[in-house]
Amino acid sequence: MPEPPHRILIVDDEPNMLHMLSAILKSDGFDPECASSAQEALDLASTESFDFILSDVRMPGMDGIQLLEALRGRGIEVIVILMSAYGTVELALEGMRKGAYDYIGKPFKTDEVVLTLRKASERERLRREVVRLKRRLLRSEGSPAIVVESPALKAVLSTVHQVAPFESSVLITGASGTGKELMAREIHRCSPRSSGPFVVINCGAIPAGLLETELFGHAKGAFTGASEEKPGLFEEAEGGSILLDEIGATGDALQVKLLGVLDKGEIRRVGEIASRSVSVRILAATNEDLEAAMAQGRFRKDLFYRLNVMHIDVPPLSERKEDIIPLVEHFVSAFNKKLGLRIGLITREAQEALLAYQWRGNVRELQNVVERAMILTAGNSITLDSLPHDIRVSGARVICYTGDDESLSLKKACKDLEKTLIVRALNRTGGNRSQAASLLEISYPSLLQKIKEYGVV
Repeated sequence: MPEPPHRILIVDDEPNMLHMLSAILKSDGFDPECASSAQEALDLASTESFDFILSDVRMPGMDGIQLLEALRGRGIEVIVILMSAYGTVELALEGMRKGAYDYIGKPFKTDEVVLTLRKASERERLRREVVRLKRRLLRSEGSPAIVVESPALKAVLSTVHQVAPFESSVLITGASGTGKELMAREIHRCSPRSSGPFVVINCGAIPAGLLETELFGHAKGAFTGASEEKPGLFEEAEGGSILLDEIGATGDALQVKLLGVLDKGEIRRVGEIASRSVSVRILAATNEDLEAAMAQGRFRKDLFYRLNVMHIDVPPLSERKEDIIPLVEHFVSAFNKKLGLRIGLITREAQEALLAYQWRGNVRELQNVVERAMILTAGNSITLDSLPHDIRVSGARVICYTGDDESLSLKKACKDLEKTLIVRALNRTGGNRSQAASLLEISYPSLLQKIKEYGVV
């Protein structure tokens, strides 16, 4: 089935130019529509879908570059090609710096217009194919930085990949250290904006008086010490995504400004009167209960509903125990490279203790524990002795209650405990049975007999 013709919106205030370009492009297989002003073009692009916009630069009222900025401000992703007569080439180049694909100088040849559009069409086809392949690869393999074994996190990652291709705002919630920023990076990485910047700001780590300047920038002389103008992080994130981490820490005045960015796609530097259009996807994260904050009047309801178009909740590590050991192995590999070590094994008793611990600090706490254990380990294995005391105690609690909770048989409980201690001794000695017998304070033959009896491998 043949593909439908590319829709192209031609924008020019000269009727003869509109008529000529429309006839040329229709004869070459395009589906043209005309607009005699930039405002008319903006209204059409807001309600209809176009593959390309071919716009003159010099027009009464809104010019071609302002049209480009307005399109980006409304989140309308379309390839824009500018037409410029002699004397407006600099303006056209400025438009390219702001995101236009190309410009055509007036007067132009028919072939020049068609060739430029064909090149743009092929570029767009290749871009879409790259995005499609990238999404397919990520769905099958996932991000190498995200370790996923548990059903709970697999469900979260599936939602991440579903929302990534769209421009909607996303609110990511979860306890501190669960990996909210990692999920935001994955959304950006799987999105059509993946080639653009990904900017992160922790709203809770910057004083309220400085946060506005960091986000929106400032004009020269806006306040004492502002010796030159400075763009904010929204401008730095142009064409990409920005993560507003700990969004609940923002004050009411800043929340109003953030609402303006979400509604209009515009920012205003501190000390300036005019607004600037920005094309940025906004992601937000928090470990706070924003609904409780709304009830207390600390967070605006309108901002919450604009941010919470899509909601992703990252579960704590205690609810996804299946991820713990794979995460440990991932961190061991990373720290081996970083620290120049050659740790290759985590003993069974160390694994049992790690699995028993509650991990109130989540993945970040686990990462710190692994780094500490690797530094303190004398051999090539992470053992129970190299773990912090509170985690070792967790492992000890597991040993005391390994039997059937319903059974009150002292004989069976003793056998369960004996087997567990034998396994621990063998792990601690790297499988050396003679040393293990010494640690257990039993004879070597007795150990061999018990190993056979309990089926310890």
